[in-house]
Amino acid sequence: MAEKFGLDVQPRSIVGKKVSQLRRQGLVPATVYGPKIEPMTIQIPYRPLQVTLLNAGGTNLIELSIDGSMTTVLAREVQRDIMRNDITHVDFFAVDLAAKISIDVPLHFTNESPAVEAKKGMLMTGPAALTIETLPSKLLSEIEIDLSVLKEIGDSIHVRDLVLPEGIVILNDPDEMIARISQSSAGRSEEAEELEAAESTVAEVEIIKKGKADEEGEED
Repeated sequence: MAEKFGLDVQPRSIVGKKVSQLRRQGLVPATVYGPKIEPMTIQIPYRPLQVTLLNAGGTNLIELSIDGSMTTVLAREVQRDIMRNDITHVDFFAVDLAAKISIDVPLHFTNESPAVEAKKGMLMTGPAALTIETLPSKLLSEIEIDLSVLKEIGDSIHVRDLVLPEGIVILNDPDEMIARISQSSAGRSEEAEELEAAESTVAEVEIIKKGKADEEGEED
């Protein structure tokens, strides 16, 4: 299950182009919005925000402490400086803990496919994340995909094969492919050579048979 993180933030009165003043002071301007609250402008010390976002990502709940009151949020959009990659602004979504939300959760592949280990085939993967619907308290930070079940060429994992905790629904197409073992290019080349050799042998046999038939025809 997803973890929960905390941040101490302050209300922000500076808006518009003047927010550059905050950044020079080591503060990041941010906004909090949601279905049950009025939008709020806040400011957050850079380093604590950076560490929290690194660990929480967009799938873990963050408790914002604002003037002693707590607001549970998810980081929805993080804007960065194009050149330096510094965080310049964050949008937080205030969740309703009693209402289900939809969120993209990254996939994490575990173990190794026996087919890949044996060099029988190569691993092909689908989406990097799946969209789930659940209560905020049941959010997942990632969805694990066990590749050890892929033992032969043609073996595959689809959305319909995944089993998640109760109360979590995957919104993706059940037939969407997550991972599959396909034949490697080397394997396809060997198979093509074997097929070509077999066809050549058949052709030789046919020629020999035809030659014998012609000889027998001449003897008559």
